[in-house]
Amino acid sequence: MSTVLKAVDVDVPLSTAYNQWTQFESFPEFMEGVEEVRQLDDTHTHWVTRVGGVKREFDATITEQHPDERVAWTSNSGPTHAGVITFHRLDRDRTRVTAQMDIDPDGFLEKVADRTGMLERRIDSDLHRFKEFVESRGRETGSWRGDVPHPPTA
Repeated sequence: MSTVLKAVDVDVPLSTAYNQWTQFESFPEFMEGVEEVRQLDDTHTHWVTRVGGVKREFDATITEQHPDERVAWTSNSGPTHAGVITFHRLDRDRTRVTAQMDIDPDGFLEKVADRTGMLERRIDSDLHRFKEFVESRGRETGSWRGDVPHPPTA
């Protein structure tokens, strides 16, 4: 299991950064290798990715979500991973977005990517593309302000 910790400062208010991150279906616009994310309900998503020419699909559960604070998840199928994105107000129009991910590489390509630092660089690049994505718009494309307690209730 590998842990990756990365952060980026975005020049938008806290609520704008958080609201945009909750728009999971927009992830393909700034996450490399993500072809599609479908929000199935308040706590479940379905992902389609393509890395190194290999297509993978998996489901993930949002295990905790608190507006303007954090979004945590874990995978239910496919590659084993979990993580949390936290949002920290730096000032009125600036927010630090921090990603902490625990990943258990599955398969030869993922193990090589992990060992060579490619996985860590990809997460860093995705965060910087998120920064460009949200800053270029100046506002979020939508929002979901619901609260998912940890652990989520059935």
